[in-house]
Amino acid sequence: MMTMPNALRGLLLFAGLFLASAVHANAFAIQEVTSPGGIKAWLVEEHAIPLMAMNYSFKGGTELEPAGKEGVSTFLSGMMDEGAGDMLSAEFQNKRDELAFRMSFDAGSDFFEGGFQTITRNRDASAELLKLAITSPRFDAEPLERMRQQFLLNVKNKSEDPQSMAWQAWMDEILPGDPYSRPDEGTEASIAAISADDLRAAHRRIFNRDTLQVAVVGDISAKELGPLLDKVFGSLPAKAADRPRLSDAKPAMGPKLKVIERDMPQSVIAFGTEGIKRDDPDFIPAYVMSEILGSGALTSLLSEEIRERRGLTYGVSYGLSPMGRTGLYAGALQTKNESAAEALDAAREVIRKYAEQGPSQKDLDEAKTFLTGSYGLRFSSNSAIASQLLGLQQQNLGIDYIQKRNSLVEAVTLDQVRSQARRLLHPDRLIVTVVGKPQGVK
Repeated sequence: MMTMPNALRGLLLFAGLFLASAVHANAFAIQEVTSPGGIKAWLVEEHAIPLMAMNYSFKGGTELEPAGKEGVSTFLSGMMDEGAGDMLSAEFQNKRDELAFRMSFDAGSDFFEGGFQTITRNRDASAELLKLAITSPRFDAEPLERMRQQFLLNVKNKSEDPQSMAWQAWMDEILPGDPYSRPDEGTEASIAAISADDLRAAHRRIFNRDTLQVAVVGDISAKELGPLLDKVFGSLPAKAADRPRLSDAKPAMGPKLKVIERDMPQSVIAFGTEGIKRDDPDFIPAYVMSEILGSGALTSLLSEEIRERRGLTYGVSYGLSPMGRTGLYAGALQTKNESAAEALDAAREVIRKYAEQGPSQKDLDEAKTFLTGSYGLRFSSNSAIASQLLGLQQQNLGIDYIQKRNSLVEAVTLDQVRSQARRLLHPDRLIVTVVGKPQGVK
């Protein structure tokens, strides 16, 4: 990672503070821009600070990886700035540091994402370097082996981390055999087996104009953005190569319990059931319902009972997790081994009571106030806004969703929330995984 010049670091901080206040004061305008080459992007112009942020993604992340090559997308994300075109790794990174821009890549289950932030005066030169990284990564032997060692260490650390172990075991139980249940970072065996040819194949599978989605925020006009989009993305293939088609994932039915014994004073507990996808017509009422029950805040019903009244944990959460091919409803808590059974039973009882009775009108009113009042905090900087806009595109929510979102939450009724609680909450069907030495867990 590069060391950012102090001047740029200060400018980025100031920009974040400026936009945080601007977003609360006024709704910003989102334009859809189409480049001369036909590439579409959402744009929010903000010319007060000479900075631009661009977030983009391609459909198909780690779920599309070939068997035995798990983690190749994550490996690819680490290689994208390790040389491109005619520039070796050191030369490429020195040029990036000289231009003082940020470039990042991340592989998720459904999307491969990128981020880019630049000063206006260096925008064109920085975009040229970004284009090289996206279209012509090198995968030379020295940086490849160096990054392999880093990823192997990361895999080893995660395999020994109790939280990661609990969640991996839970995914294995609820989606057995599905690509979603494979660890995004891969395994020691798969990372050791990945070659430069595997990285090239992953690059061909991911990078294409057909599945590209882009969000841009900052000091650039629609007229300027079009040519920049073509410069960065225009030479990518029109369609993805070797892209498998996957059917919807089918979550397993509980109850199930798996205990992974580890000699540690506390137990990490992951639990949940099938949920819903983001395009479900009742997603907003279901989301409000889940936030009241287990948002992770101290005021959630699960937290009030398990943390505040019983003092069994520092935190508990339980919420919807929509994905491209399925939806999950997942939660977690950590407690002393001797109180693991009590904490899990308490969680089941709170969920059971909530499924039968739902929240009170006071609970619903307070949740609406919090959800609508805190929404603006998601738009605290150029990069935060770009990230939100990209997420809306990925979820097919429409360019006007930001303006509609709070009214959708406000419109949720008590009957709708109670209906979704009955529909989605099934404490008798929980799939539970525990890492530690839990006492009395059933």
